[in-house]
Amino acid sequence: MSTSVRRAACALAGVTLGVGALAGWPSAQQPGRPTLTVPDGFEVVRVAGPPLVERPIVADFDEDGRLYVAESSGSNAKVEQQLAERPHRILRLEDVDGDGVFDRRTVFADRMMLPEGTMWFDGSLYVAAPPSIWKLTDTNADGVADLREEWFQGKTLTGCANDLHGPYLGPDGWIYWTKGAFAEQTYERPGQPPLVTKAAHVFRRRPGDTVAEPVLTGGMDNPVDVAFTSTGDRLITATFLEHPQAGKRDALIHAVYGGVYGKVHGVIDGHPRTGELLGPVCHLGPAAPSGLTRGSGAGFTDPGRETFYAALFNMQKVTRHELVPAGATFTSKDTDFVVADSLDFHPTDVIEDADGSLLVVDTGAWYKLCCPTSQLAKPDVPGAIYRVRKRGAPPVADPRGRRLDWQDPSPAALIGRLADLRPAVWRRAIEALARLGPERVVPALITAGAGSPSADVRQRALWTAMRLPLAAAGAAVRPALRDRDARVQRVAVHGVGLWRDRESVPALSDLLRSADPHVRRVAAEALGRIGDARAVPALLAAAARPLDRVGEHAVTYALIEIGDAAATWKGLTAAALKTRRAALVALDQMGRDALTSTTVVPLLDAGESVVRDTAWWIA
Repeated sequence: MSTSVRRAACALAGVTLGVGALAGWPSAQQPGRPTLTVPDGFEVVRVAGPPLVERPIVADFDEDGRLYVAESSGSNAKVEQQLAERPHRILRLEDVDGDGVFDRRTVFADRMMLPEGTMWFDGSLYVAAPPSIWKLTDTNADGVADLREEWFQGKTLTGCANDLHGPYLGPDGWIYWTKGAFAEQTYERPGQPPLVTKAAHVFRRRPGDTVAEPVLTGGMDNPVDVAFTSTGDRLITATFLEHPQAGKRDALIHAVYGGVYGKVHGVIDGHPRTGELLGPVCHLGPAAPSGLTRGSGAGFTDPGRETFYAALFNMQKVTRHELVPAGATFTSKDTDFVVADSLDFHPTDVIEDADGSLLVVDTGAWYKLCCPTSQLAKPDVPGAIYRVRKRGAPPVADPRGRRLDWQDPSPAALIGRLADLRPAVWRRAIEALARLGPERVVPALITAGAGSPSADVRQRALWTAMRLPLAAAGAAVRPALRDRDARVQRVAVHGVGLWRDRESVPALSDLLRSADPHVRRVAAEALGRIGDARAVPALLAAAARPLDRVGEHAVTYALIEIGDAAATWKGLTAAALKTRRAALVALDQMGRDALTSTTVVPLLDAGESVVRDTAWWIA
């Protein structure tokens, strides 16, 4: 089942419809509409519905607060027919009078294949519509996309159209998306054989690049939405992580770099493994989770916590997940946040507005393609968009900073905005700084990164630097590897790992001894990406320390990525059993006959269970 609920929209480009303030619309609690229950102290308001939008699926804001909504035509035709007819569309909704309710629409793009994600970035809307991701741009400011570019070609379209979801902008400036289904796709890799895979994946690539790299591999049917912690860790929603049993099936997953997840399935054969499959943050049951977002803390989420909200299509609700550090990964405290009383309420997306309120997208009852729980399509039962906010919360003044000068601000002015309490402002400042170029920006970033007393500002300076070339911006990031705050360290490690910065190898090797297990994990990930054999002794030593499964994975995967069999072989004679285990697994997964049967077979009878069990796993 591919229930991200495939995202979609319908024709007539360029038509603009004004509907006033929608004062006559029924509210979330009025008869004829689903009743939505929220926790005490919150309220929910219906902010868009017919005739503005009938079957919304996913949405994203631009910097001016206009909401781009993928809308379904209501079609459940075979995907080949939908690809030929392209009956869906993208709407642009506007709140003209600033009351929080949308009252004007423009058809931004018609004739779309089933849209399964919307992302506004740098003046364009990116839309996943299998088999491709499209970049849609309005070049003449008339509200209609007149330039369509095929940004990514997946080249597969299976019967459930779960081949592609997204894309999603990471805080590091990379664009992420997910591959579901089990259709074979090929990805070119300069200097390496192409990646040919049927597995599920999270992929990413730089906006201006064409080379994609996998982040996660799995045997789950359908990874859907990707959201990010403040330090850049990825959380995803996914269906059929496990075969249904004992209330388990779908899940929220910490997408650890290089991790292999999901069911034991032939599609994951041939992908590097570090041992048993990695598990989820939490199980969701037969929920068909789709949209996922992190609360920034601007509205009602504690900014000191990592809190995520997930739209559960099958369960008619949005759930709240507060991450709790657990070794090198997370568990979560899970509670219901929005619950509907109608089986025709199907939330497919949840996003945060600039004032911190949440928008919940209910697609209605039209969808049944590949969905066992929705076999009766009801295209006449429309969806809507709802806003959840703290009751009595004072309005946020100019939440998007539209009154600020964004036309020609100085680097110093933009650096100052990194400390702004409004998330939309500091995020826009990051993008504006990156566009100024390294010569103008890097000196100011170095000052902000080293001198700000705020860990948040230091993190944001690092996220900005990652959008720039290593040669210029490395000097702004490397010192933060020794920052006094572990969260800032983790962001810096993420940066030098993305860049594959060899100058950072000594500092990263030192961080393998950090007291923070998350710092140790990301340091190992970075060393693996960099691929410098100087790190092998430090990684083998790190394997001997107490590690949970995710920490163990990170160290072992780093050894596999570095791929120096001679240096890793020394781990087989180490006194520490866990080092010997890591070396065994890494050598086995390197391929190229790095490990032979003459080494493994005698270990099948080893006295130490750690070594013996690993030898049997390899065998």
